[in-house]
Amino acid sequence: MGIDLAQEPYNRVRLRPEGSFILACLEGEGRMFLEGRWQRVASGDLCLAPPRVLNALHAMPGKKWIFAWLRYDEPPFVKPLVGADSPLRLRDDSEQIGHAIRGLRLEWERAGDRDAALCHHYISLIQRLAQRAAGPWRTTSRVNDIWEFVASHLAETWTLPLLAQRCHMSPEHLRRLCLQELGRTPMDHMAYMRMLRAKNLLETTNDKVEAIASSVGYRSGTVFSRAFLRYVGVLPTQYRDQR
Repeated sequence: MGIDLAQEPYNRVRLRPEGSFILACLEGEGRMFLEGRWQRVASGDLCLAPPRVLNALHAMPGKKWIFAWLRYDEPPFVKPLVGADSPLRLRDDSEQIGHAIRGLRLEWERAGDRDAALCHHYISLIQRLAQRAAGPWRTTSRVNDIWEFVASHLAETWTLPLLAQRCHMSPEHLRRLCLQELGRTPMDHMAYMRMLRAKNLLETTNDKVEAIASSVGYRSGTVFSRAFLRYVGVLPTQYRDQR
């Protein structure tokens, strides 16, 4: 964990980070590659990214960017902190995480006068804030129920009207709820869940790419490979070779 001051030409790219990543924007603005596209990150934003997915940061010309960050080491057999039911970005907890990391750093830098118990409390606080941000606690029961059902039926052909019908609300209402609670549209969240499942299958099985594509809802291995490259940063075959 740490706090960075980034200015042009700052760029950082991790093709396949080993664990979840959380960024809390404290001042200024920058850009973060999230779920297949660059997105602007401004003061107060809290962004979350799952493990083993392309992760990149970019400082914008003429703009100072200060952000706190947490990076985890999570092997494939460990359930990651940031998962399929985690939000993409929030407007909560960013300042608290920044204060907690600053407090830990100040205490750590006391060297000979450092209080180990206080450092432990800071770390526990940071971890609890990260767990709260990454958890599904903000999601309404109706929305959470539909995603739990979809997780068991990813191979089906889902559309926004079908998802809305399943949770008994209008497509527009479902879209607004997902943007509010997850930071992504329903169909973006569907793609996100499919990519996480595909990564798991590539890591834990020897199934052919075409079979994995079909099991997560893609009718063509080519279309699946293009989507996987956009979200994860490498082709499915390359991802498997990196195991």
